[in-house]
Amino acid sequence: MQEQHLQDILRRLPAGVATLEGPELRYSFVNEAFARLLNAGELLGRTVAEVPGPWPADLLGVMQQVYRTGLGHVAKACPLCDDPTARDEGVYYDVTLEPICAADGTVSGLLLFVVDVTVQEQARQRTHELAIETRRLDARLRVLSETAPQITFTIDAAGRCEYVSPQWYFFTGQPRTSDLNAIWPLLIHPDDRLRVLYQSEAARNSGTGWSYEYRLRRHDGQYRWMLSRALPELHTAATPPLHWHGALTEIHDQRELAEALRRGEAELRFLADSIPELIWTASAEGFVEYYNQYTGDYSGLTTAELGPTGWINLLHPDEQAGAARQWVHSVATGEEYEGVFRMRRHDGRYRWHIIRARQLTDGQGPRWFGACTDVDDQHRLRQVLQTQYDELAQANRDLDTFVYTASHDLKQPVLNLRGLFDELRRTATFHDPEKTQMLVMVDEALTQLDLTLQELAATVRDQRGLSAPVEELDVRHVAEEVLLGLRVQVQQSGAEIELDTDEAPLLTYGRANLRSVLHNLISNALKFAHPDRTPHVQIRSFRTADGHPGLQVQDNGLGMVLPDEPAAVFQPFTRQHPHIGGSGVGLYLVQRIVSSRGGRLEVESTVGEGTTFTIYWEEGTAADHV
Repeated sequence: MQEQHLQDILRRLPAGVATLEGPELRYSFVNEAFARLLNAGELLGRTVAEVPGPWPADLLGVMQQVYRTGLGHVAKACPLCDDPTARDEGVYYDVTLEPICAADGTVSGLLLFVVDVTVQEQARQRTHELAIETRRLDARLRVLSETAPQITFTIDAAGRCEYVSPQWYFFTGQPRTSDLNAIWPLLIHPDDRLRVLYQSEAARNSGTGWSYEYRLRRHDGQYRWMLSRALPELHTAATPPLHWHGALTEIHDQRELAEALRRGEAELRFLADSIPELIWTASAEGFVEYYNQYTGDYSGLTTAELGPTGWINLLHPDEQAGAARQWVHSVATGEEYEGVFRMRRHDGRYRWHIIRARQLTDGQGPRWFGACTDVDDQHRLRQVLQTQYDELAQANRDLDTFVYTASHDLKQPVLNLRGLFDELRRTATFHDPEKTQMLVMVDEALTQLDLTLQELAATVRDQRGLSAPVEELDVRHVAEEVLLGLRVQVQQSGAEIELDTDEAPLLTYGRANLRSVLHNLISNALKFAHPDRTPHVQIRSFRTADGHPGLQVQDNGLGMVLPDEPAAVFQPFTRQHPHIGGSGVGLYLVQRIVSSRGGRLEVESTVGEGTTFTIYWEEGTAADHV
């Protein structure tokens, strides 16, 4: 009865149970779980060899061996499957083989106890695979950490270093046998040591990470700035961390660069605040981000009160809209901004300013830099000068008109005097031993008076032509026109004229001005010729070393004495040869014409040998076109 009850219990066990009898290992008992495992129909009385089922081939041999030796065996995580070639189906069992002994102690059969351990085996295999993967990742991480340009480390909760990458030894020059926990604090700069030790201990006590900078001594004895960062290794929120993993990064060059940039920015701000101008910078959108100190002093407003468009709000109401439109256009196109506007000072007075702004584009993107320069004094001075200039110009015109009118009005009295003198000389007789000399003197005086009036009138006409429009002139043609007008003087003196314009044949200048210059210089060369030799006049156009055109007139005449101040030569009514007729205004007129267009006139002369006049046309006043 009890045996039957035991068999009922064994049949209902979730584990497989079976008994094998005899050396043939015949099934004598099989519970339900074992039958489902083999799934081979009726098993009682059949041998294991007849119903191999899912057993591995080597397990059948182990059964025979246990039966012969009487020694039990447990096959752990034995894979069971119907297809011997598919050994891994994900189902595993622990198979326990125990011998059944008869009363005399001989083995009469085997007890099979089969337990499904698929879940445990899969977990074990997964654990094994994870361990392999962990070792692989750990090796990869170690390679990465040891090849990165950083010092990586691991310390425990007590602050003891458990791992440091080889870069630490390379950087510090310490041997690998050195005691890290003893030597590391000694390599920290003395001024940083206590701070670093305190911050590290405080972070470990609070269970948090840290990030701080300090100086660490390098192998060459130089202290270099390092950035130390570390995070705790957290497993659960309830348990305190036991390890901290971190890295040391050298930031010495970056720190020095940042310090240099900081000093440079501070110096630039100091410089900007020291400039007595309104200096400001704006974003790419045109909103002002910085005002220098003088801007606040001038406007009497703070940076917040000025706002992003403060300089426009300081402009005169009549000019704000136009200035704002121009600024928006510059921001949109990137064109430079420039304008002259009135800006309100802190006392409410508006002063004229030149406002300029340029866009700078670099790695940080486009930005605007602007300045407002106070030109109120210059503006008002220019207005005063313009008024004075207009008054002087009007006075000069009035004077020219007066001189021209006076010279014109005096012509008729001079002609009358000339007629009376000629009539007296023809009809009147008086006996005086100096009669002839007196007649000659009166005749010369009348001639000189008439010549002076003519040259005064010509001077006024030429001065009125100083503002004549410029045009491209052929120097040779103009010179030939002048020589044609002086042909009588040339023929009477037998002068030799040499004209060379090959080097600078064309000149952009006023035609009347150039003719007047050439006429006065050539006529003077003919008038003041040396009596003992044939006059020789050289006219040459040339270019200077910097490419500007020039004109030179050289003669071999009487020459003149040059004063210490060359400008005295060109004063009106200055004459060095009074025995030769003339008014002394020719060189004065040449100087006026040349200087009025930005040029300069130079003279070289030797008494008894000749004179050379050289004119240099400056850039922007005359252009040489070849």
